[in-house]
Amino acid sequence: MSIYQHTRYLLSAHDFSQSPEDSGAEVAFAGRSNAGKSSALNTITGIRGLARTSKTPGRTQALNFFGIDTERRLVDLPGYGFARVPEDIKRRWQRTLQQYFQSRRSLRGLFLVMDIRHPLSEYDVMMLEFCREMRIPVHVLLTKADKLNRGPAMAMLAKVRKELQERYGSPGVQLFSALKRTGAEEARKVLDEWLGVADGDSAEK
Repeated sequence: MSIYQHTRYLLSAHDFSQSPEDSGAEVAFAGRSNAGKSSALNTITGIRGLARTSKTPGRTQALNFFGIDTERRLVDLPGYGFARVPEDIKRRWQRTLQQYFQSRRSLRGLFLVMDIRHPLSEYDVMMLEFCREMRIPVHVLLTKADKLNRGPAMAMLAKVRKELQERYGSPGVQLFSALKRTGAEEARKVLDEWLGVADGDSAEK
């Protein structure tokens, strides 16, 4: 059984000060509103309903922390972009996210979720630039890959990979589909590396 199948909800921090103790290691999930971020987290862990999903952009309105074991966590971050929420809440999200990325010592990497039909949006590029500046490793999930036939999906993967390599070095990028569970194992291998998960690890640690 995968260690990620033991993942459980810990808490929601509407303010950075409410975050759990900054120890061990954690990996965050970020992306434009409605890009499939929470669905990706559920698929990778193998736990349906772990992170709340909704067709309404902006449903994730806090830093949602999930514990894998006592030393490892996953974090579902508020979506950015066209979320239909009041401006004061957007500003609060932005402030909280900035504090999180600048201050969280246990952060080991970021899964940047992009809808394969609309990759590298203005906000995605801003996040990539910020992570490069902060030296935060990034792995891109091109979600909803099932919405395209294989040929166009592979062509988009190649296009995004080329642009990422030219502009940001070599962040990882892969196809992903929560519906078809495409790419879940590949994503778990990245998590294993960032979180220091070895064969035989258990969630009882």
